[in-house]
Formats: sequence, structure tokens, C-alpha cells
Amino acid sequence: MRPGREPVRLSAAELGAPLGGRATLVQFSSAFCQPCRATRRILAEVSAMVGGVAHIEIDAEQHLALVRSLGIERTPTVLVLDAAGTVVRRAAGLPRKADVIGALGAAVRPWHPA
Repeated sequence: MRPGREPVRLSAAELGAPLGGRATLVQFSSAFCQPCRATRRILAEVSAMVGGVAHIEIDAEQHLALVRSLGIERTPTVLVLDAAGTVVRRAAGLPRKADVIGALGAAVRPWHPA
């Protein structure tokens, strides 16, 4: 989120998949992006470790309108959304697992499984 701008909120309809109950990791990828494969693995591992966190991967080439509206300039780009779909963190390039877990701290609320 840039200073002076309204927070960006994304819906399940815009993303094509349900949001996580606590947070969502949204990954923008492209077909020939080598770091995207490693990012997919890292985000899948983190979402499996942390209850209520979903991982959604979006093919940037197939969703150009969304890419343009969000100002995605390279792949992989990862957005961390809170439970309401508000973007709370954003990073481009191959993330470290520890950084992803740390970024989730800004998005998650206490977990109370049903």
C-alpha cells in the first residue's frame, strides 16, 4: 500500500478462488518464470503450516486487467491479504519462507478452528 492511497481490497470473485479465513497469499506468476515455481512451493508450505491461510496462484498473462489494476510489474509478485481481502503486504521476486511467515503477522487474527 502506498502512502496517501486507499487500501486495496480483493474479493474471491476477482481472484477466482475463496479467501482464507485468516489470510490469503496471492501469487502472480507467468509460465516461463523459474522463480515462480520456487515461490509456489514456499507459499504452499506456509499455507499448509498456518491454519486458515489460503494460497491462490494467478497466471498474470491470463488476467491482464487485474495485473494492470494492481500495478504488478514482474513475476513472481506476492500479495498478502487479511481475512477481509485487504492487501497488507506486497513483494516482488522470490520470497524467503521466514519473510512470508513474518508478513502474515500483519494479516492474521488469532486462530480458533471450528
